[in-house]
Amino acid sequence: MKIFRTALLVAISAAALAGCGADEAPSEADSVTISDGWIKSVDTGMTAGFAEIRNDGAEQVRVVSASTPVAPMMELHEVVPSADGSMKMQPKEGGFTVAADDTTVLAPGGDHLMLMNVTDPLTPGIDTDITLTFEDGSSTTFTAQVRDFAGAQENYSG
Repeated sequence: MKIFRTALLVAISAAALAGCGADEAPSEADSVTISDGWIKSVDTGMTAGFAEIRNDGAEQVRVVSASTPVAPMMELHEVVPSADGSMKMQPKEGGFTVAADDTTVLAPGGDHLMLMNVTDPLTPGIDTDITLTFEDGSSTTFTAQVRDFAGAQENYSG
């Protein structure tokens, strides 16, 4: 009888543990898929990264920061018209919001990831990781390929 009680207790405990976390909401990173990640080639200094961020979740998500091993500093940027009509880039207040069941495109001339203080050349064909961190503290990492691109020559207002 003692063996039966022990086995029953073990079975109940295992079932209870299996249920732990079942009611927890998924993290923001769990509902996101990143595709077409790439970085504009550069010798040194500043450059930009781009990608498509797909949110398959039922709630909006917000990217609040980014990092990569090829740059000691990254910022989330937007491109806006300046007083003289030229386009300038600046940090994006509040980060990038991706609506539920929607895609946000980070693209030249618009929202993008700004890699700053790059000290080693980023030449076409190199792959590197970029990690996006979300408002809830979760994160996801994707691979971005360095590509030649002549556009995206906006001025930096920061």
